[in-house]
Amino acid sequence: MSIWWKINIVLITIIVLYGLYELFVRIMVKRSAKVITQEEFQSGMRKAQVIDVRERDEFNSKHILGARSFPYTMLKETMSSLRKDQPIYIYDQNKSISARAANLLRKNGFTNLFILKGGMQDWTGKVKQKKID
Repeated sequence: MSIWWKINIVLITIIVLYGLYELFVRIMVKRSAKVITQEEFQSGMRKAQVIDVRERDEFNSKHILGARSFPYTMLKETMSSLRKDQPIYIYDQNKSISARAANLLRKNGFTNLFILKGGMQDWTGKVKQKKID
């Protein structure tokens, strides 16, 4: 077998695995939360708990105004401070960590979960940004 066949097999395997991962994330989102547009997010965020599931340093550098930091890596320990009777609006950089966070919250009895479509990378609303000296 030539080197080109081996390279093609590796590349095809990577593409298939990436496709399966994307499918897994979509299924997890569909089961756990509703994906909402930026306009829906902005109109409902005053009545909801807005949480940023990125790591603390990413949150500190720039986040949606009014959001609270709940890093996914610490969510199991900190979710007790979230209210189950209010909607939870979740976002991260693009959506993959939000899907895992929503799934974890759903498994722990939270039901009114929403994920920002496009995440922080597509956000055009008000933000709090760390000032560069």
